[in-house]
This record gives sequence, structure tokens and C-alpha cells, in this order.
Amino acid sequence: MSNHLFDAFRSRMPAPARLLMETDDGRSLTYGDMLARSAQLAHALLQLDVEPGDRVAVQVEKSPEAVLLYLACLRAGAVFLPLNTAYTLAELEYFFGDAEPRLVVCDPARAADVGALAKKSGAVTVTLGRDGRGSLPDRASRLPMDFHDVARGPDDLAAILYTSG
Repeated sequence: MSNHLFDAFRSRMPAPARLLMETDDGRSLTYGDMLARSAQLAHALLQLDVEPGDRVAVQVEKSPEAVLLYLACLRAGAVFLPLNTAYTLAELEYFFGDAEPRLVVCDPARAADVGALAKKSGAVTVTLGRDGRGSLPDRASRLPMDFHDVARGPDDLAAILYTSG
């Protein structure tokens, strides 16, 4: 079995040196960078005891690193659970209780409050800021840049999306 969703992405990927994205502040990321950095983040998820099918709740600002985290979740077989940055602590408490994440990733400025809620639901908390800094990328930066993607099929859950309606 392959990693169904990430394999579909990888099969349509141009050469590793091609530009994947460029930010307003001048940062750029190639497809090769994406593979290496998402591999490091996938290794970090495994180090944090995230197993295939575990939920990873993510309440961070939009950034290239947030996209890389989504891809790392796919590669590790985790279920990506994006949460709006405007959600209150009471709303987060509901989502954590309902989805039962193994890991919560939040902005460093909210780590104390969000971390306390996550701990109540049995989750570990790490941080990821809009600037790409935080405890998760710090951990990942020391890990291998290659990763053997976890086998997942077309019926395996890849994300949970809560809506307001």
C-alpha cells in the first residue's frame, strides 16, 4: 500500500529545484525544500508519539510552515485538524474534547492557555509561529531530511474540518 494522498501530490510534482512558493517577505521554497522540510516535520511528529490515524490539531496563522505541517501529517499518516485562529478557548475545549487530538500545534503567544486545555484532553502541545519559529520547527530542524511515508489508503482519514454551519 502507498501513501495515497501524498503519492498523488508527489506524482504531479515538477523537478525538485522548481519554485513551490514565494512569500511577500521574500522567502522562497522549492519542491525539494518542501520534501526535505516536510520529512523533518514528519519525523518530529513521530518523536511526539503521533501514530497513523492520530489527530493533530493546528491553530496557527497561515504560513509556508503551516502548509509543510499539513504535508508532514499526510506523510506520517496523521489526521490534520485545522482550527481557526479566532476560536476562543471555550471553542477549542469543545474541539479538543470532540476530536481527541494526540498533538496540538499553536502560536507561541497562545501556548500557555492552549497548552493547558490540550493537557486536560490528554494532548501534548508544541508551537509554530507565523515566522516559522517555534518548538516544533526547532525539534524538526535536527532530524533527517528524508522520510519513508506511512502507508495510507484512499479510505483512510486525512483531515477533519469543522464548519460554523
